[in-house]
Amino acid sequence: MKIALINENSQAAKNAVICNALKKVVEPMGHEVFNYGMYTAEDECQLTYVQIGILAAVLLNSGAADYVITGCGTGEGAMLACNSFPGVICGHVEDALDAYTFAQINDGNAIAIPFAKGFGWGGDLNLEYIFEKLYAEESGQGYPRERAVPEQRNKKILDEVKKHTYRNLTDILKDLDPELVKGALSGEKFKELFYANCKCDKIAAAVKEIVGE
Repeated sequence: MKIALINENSQAAKNAVICNALKKVVEPMGHEVFNYGMYTAEDECQLTYVQIGILAAVLLNSGAADYVITGCGTGEGAMLACNSFPGVICGHVEDALDAYTFAQINDGNAIAIPFAKGFGWGGDLNLEYIFEKLYAEESGQGYPRERAVPEQRNKKILDEVKKHTYRNLTDILKDLDPELVKGALSGEKFKELFYANCKCDKIAAAVKEIVGE
C-alpha cells in the first residue's frame, strides 16, 4: 500500500515526528510512505487545510496513493476538506480505538488526526498506536464481526451515494480558484512523488496544466 502523509501549515513542525512514527509502524508491514510535506513551518509552499483536501483527492483519485494520513490542529478542518471531494472517505481519528473502528466499520481511505489538541507528552506513542490499529487487519471486516454484513452493506450504499453526489475531479479542479489549486500542488517534492506513482493519465494531464508544465 502507498500511504501519503500530508501536513498543513499550523502543524508542519511536527512532520518529522509524524513521519517517523508512521514509517516505524507500516514499513515492517510492507507498506510505503510518501511524505508530501509540509516538512517545516518555513516551507515555501504553505498548505492550508482546504488545500489538504485538494491534494488528498488528487493523490487518491489518481492512484498515486492508496491511503492518506493527514490532520490539522483539531483534525476537524482537514477531515471536512477531504470529505468535500469525490473518491475520499476521511475519518476523524484521535486514538487507536477510533483508528480500528473506522478501518473496520467505515473502510475509508484517509484519516485526519488532531496534531495540536491533546498532543502532549506521549503524543508520538499515540500516533504509533493509531497507525498500528489502523493497519492491523484488512480494512472493512466489520466490528464487532457479527455486524460485518450490515456494515459492509452500508459502506457499499455510501459508495453508490457518493458516485451521484460528487462531480468528476478534473472538472472540479478546473472550476476552483487556480491559485488555490496550484498552491496545493506546489510542495517541494510533489512532482517527484506524484508523477512517479500516478496511474491516471487524465488527472496527470490536469495537474500538468495547473502547475504550468
